[in-house]
Amino acid sequence: MEYRFIADLNTEAAIPDHRMISRVLHKDESVNVTVFGFAAGEGLSPHAAPTPAILCFIDGEGTVQLGEDSVQVQPGSIVYLPPSLRHAVSARSALRMLLVQIKCDAHR
Repeated sequence: MEYRFIADLNTEAAIPDHRMISRVLHKDESVNVTVFGFAAGEGLSPHAAPTPAILCFIDGEGTVQLGEDSVQVQPGSIVYLPPSLRHAVSARSALRMLLVQIKCDAHR
């Protein structure tokens, strides 16, 4: 089994001045790990995914829409998303987020 070690997650996705960037850190049949960098005012429009996911916020502040609810996030915030939950991310300040998508047998 191969592994991947990242000494500093902050170096994996620079926060851009005026857009959003993403970088896949690991992807296989079980998990997808992607780091995102959002400029202030940028975000991900409402969408849903067929797999469970976890959002971990590293830097910055923002808002996450979770179905009809909305939560404020900051460094250290974690959100669990069940499959098919409509959600969106909006950055109030420069924001860095780690997404972990879990691909279990029930969702393949």
